[in-house]
Amino acid sequence: MGFRDTLHAFFSLIYPQTCCACRCVLFGGEKHLCGFCRVAMPRTGFCMQADNPLVRRFWGRLQLETGTALYYFQKGGLVQQAIHQFKYRGNLKLGEYLGGLLGLSLKKSPHYKDLHMMIPVPLHPAKARARGFNQSEIICRGLTDVLQIPSRSDLLVRMEETATQTKKDRFHRWENVSQGFRVTDEAALANQHVLLVDDVVTTGATLEACANSLLQVPGVKVWIATLAITD
Repeated sequence: MGFRDTLHAFFSLIYPQTCCACRCVLFGGEKHLCGFCRVAMPRTGFCMQADNPLVRRFWGRLQLETGTALYYFQKGGLVQQAIHQFKYRGNLKLGEYLGGLLGLSLKKSPHYKDLHMMIPVPLHPAKARARGFNQSEIICRGLTDVLQIPSRSDLLVRMEETATQTKKDRFHRWENVSQGFRVTDEAALANQHVLLVDDVVTTGATLEACANSLLQVPGVKVWIATLAITD
């Protein structure tokens, strides 16, 4: 064991790493999530189904190739705890780790083999400055490590700082964001197969608005991937 490993072991005894979902102490090679939470966090299995409940949320609204969410999001559940640690408490390493888990699920699927690039759902610059990061860009870092395709955060921008979506119904969520996004470089997007990435899908209004902006570019096809989906 080298000096660095010895030092890490010493500090781990004094300041043990804890699970980002249940706060229990991590052991051995565990990172960010304990073994129990890795198993207990409810996976959807959508990545193996071209037609699944996430895709059905966009029926009649969006020409989508397919889409997936890694987990079911339940209020007060482990998935919510983990995503909140990442999104609201700034645990960016956890966000990359969750993005990597999402990437591994896509890599096993036959439905995501022909992607050219990823585009994270953009935040308005003012909101990004206030938060310090765009959570979708962090998820894309983990996805890129696994899928080895580029992430382009410069090709789609949010034009207006919209009000929070949390307490809005489906129509008002759609109304809030329907005209809020713009493609910056049509030539770079033409004929591309795009994976649109977000953290949690609820009604899908934001993803719909982003995807429809991308689909105005000739030859673009859109897939969707999120960490979680609400009931």
